[in-house]
Amino acid sequence: MLAKRVIPCLDVKDGRVVKGRNFTGLQDVSDPVALARFYNASGADELVFYDITASHEGRKLFAETLTAVASQVFIPLTVGGGINDLSDFDRVLKCGADKVSVNSGAIADPGIVGRAAKKYGDQCVVLSIDAKRVGDRYEVFSKGGRVPTGIDAVEWARRGQEEGAGEIVLNSIDTDGVKRGFDIEMLRAVCDAVSIPVIASGGAGCAEHFLTLFEEVPGADAGLAASIFHYGEVDIRALKAMLASHGVPVRL
Repeated sequence: MLAKRVIPCLDVKDGRVVKGRNFTGLQDVSDPVALARFYNASGADELVFYDITASHEGRKLFAETLTAVASQVFIPLTVGGGINDLSDFDRVLKCGADKVSVNSGAIADPGIVGRAAKKYGDQCVVLSIDAKRVGDRYEVFSKGGRVPTGIDAVEWARRGQEEGAGEIVLNSIDTDGVKRGFDIEMLRAVCDAVSIPVIASGGAGCAEHFLTLFEEVPGADAGLAASIFHYGEVDIRALKAMLASHGVPVRL
């Protein structure tokens, strides 16, 4: 059985790591380069870097900040924000990313997923989905969770796999920053619909929430979190040791 992954996330705005709740109320946390260096040495399996306002502001991702972060990281680095065409993939990969996460850019042009997978390999292409419950279904939102699209999240995940994505990051807007646990129902629905790896994002408030995730949603390949790691509320090595003690396969 493949090891489950524990992944810290750097949400970067104006060159600083920030954190909010339900995608709003952003507060300054730390310097991204210092945090990247810390996570590289802390037992994290991978690191995610999001320039969270690039798409909303209609600009390119901050390349200088990314290059500085990548220089401190020797674990797989996934980068997203303002990815709209193959030139963006190329630039981000040349800055040191191992994988590129596309979100709003894929909503505007679903074909970008397949073109990128063909050029760089599907292992480089991550489809990031920001979704929340609307009525009796889960709806995809774009532009950093600001704009409803009318797209069903489960169907979008299925299409992303068909287009050539090698991995999905499923960000729950409803549970983001709330710290009451991952969105188990939405994760289960998406994991049942696709066969590629799914990373759960949004809602982790303690180590036990990761255990619940992997026990309740066996199809989830990784758990991603931000503030509980940034503020030292959960130690990654201790978290992985706890998971291992409960029979969850992890890299120690």
